[in-house]
Amino acid sequence: MVDNSSTPPMSVSINETLTDDELRWILSKLDKRDGGVFALVCKRWLHLQSTEQKKLALRAGPHMLHRMAARFSQVVELDYSNSSARSFYPGVTDSDLAVVANSFKCLRVLKLQDCRAITDRGMASIGDGLSCLQSLDVTNCRKLTDRGFSAVAKGCHDLRSMHLGGCKLVTDGMLLALSKNCPNLEELGLQGCSNLTDDGLTCLVSGCRRITFLDINKCGKVGNIGISTVSEACSSFLRTLKLLDCYKVGDESILSLARFCINLETLIIGGCRDISDDSIKSLAAACKNSLKILRMDWCVNISNASLSCILTQCNKLEALDIGSCEEVTDAAFQGLDNCETKLSLRLLKVSNCPKITITGISTLLGKCNSLEYLDVRSCPHITKAGFDEAGLQFPNCCKVKFTGSLSEPDVIV
Repeated sequence: MVDNSSTPPMSVSINETLTDDELRWILSKLDKRDGGVFALVCKRWLHLQSTEQKKLALRAGPHMLHRMAARFSQVVELDYSNSSARSFYPGVTDSDLAVVANSFKCLRVLKLQDCRAITDRGMASIGDGLSCLQSLDVTNCRKLTDRGFSAVAKGCHDLRSMHLGGCKLVTDGMLLALSKNCPNLEELGLQGCSNLTDDGLTCLVSGCRRITFLDINKCGKVGNIGISTVSEACSSFLRTLKLLDCYKVGDESILSLARFCINLETLIIGGCRDISDDSIKSLAAACKNSLKILRMDWCVNISNASLSCILTQCNKLEALDIGSCEEVTDAAFQGLDNCETKLSLRLLKVSNCPKITITGISTLLGKCNSLEYLDVRSCPHITKAGFDEAGLQFPNCCKVKFTGSLSEPDVIV
């Protein structure tokens, strides 16, 4: 006799079978767009998905911040910046920063660009509550002073990156606080902090000697003493130095960089009018295997001699701006005829260089098939019709700019 009864299949619950770590492994294999669907399955999966979130961009007041912190307890990067796309009234306040400091204890990166309502009180909360913070961006938070940044420096000893461009109230006292408390600092953005001086930079590098990136664009009180001290103290690490419109910077600074910073990759010296051929030639020889970006527009003492050295020796150069260097002529490009290797140049700006003609550009193109952007605005001898008549062949993806205001945003920053 046949027994037609059958044992019902055993029901297995995935929640009872898989551990949290196994579910996290499954979540890690999903497309990011499916993470929200994963979280809808049940409360346990919602919790797992939330604790796996490492980055968060938000706009919220204190009440919502508390809820977000409770859910996303493992966030290490928080973008709380204000922008046209993510603005809200009244914006981020000191009270909000107190919630952030007390709730997001795992934070390593905090972005607060353009949060113009925050003050030193908010910075004090960060210093008191976020001891693991490594990166802080408060660009254009214009109410902040030395007092707030000193509190951050004293509380966040592992700080690696700080950007405070546009914080015009800070002085050398802030740099002294960083020097005493943040020996691992690598990246410092100080654009437009016009009260900083050579003394402040000297204090900074007495304790912070691992700086790889330093932006002091438009810090008009900084001169040769400060830059020479930085180049010697951070010689093994410095890769990017931005000195736009630092009019006190001259040949002494560039010669110091050539002597100590042979691994320099980016140098911005636009508007430094006291820099001449001699120091640039030394820089080209010293950094020929490292230099990738060089901006020296409005360096009016630059001529063919130094530009020829840059083009023929710096084999990794990708971006070059010599706008308004009015003494440069086609002769600067003639040395390329003797070069065996092709240039790596992707961007070239020669706007307002009246002595450069189509002949010079033609010589350049013969040695450069990687060019993506060429700016020839206000060059009276260079026109589109002239290029067409000469039959010049540009790389397929190359954009040539013939017209437009010279005050337009810079391609090289």
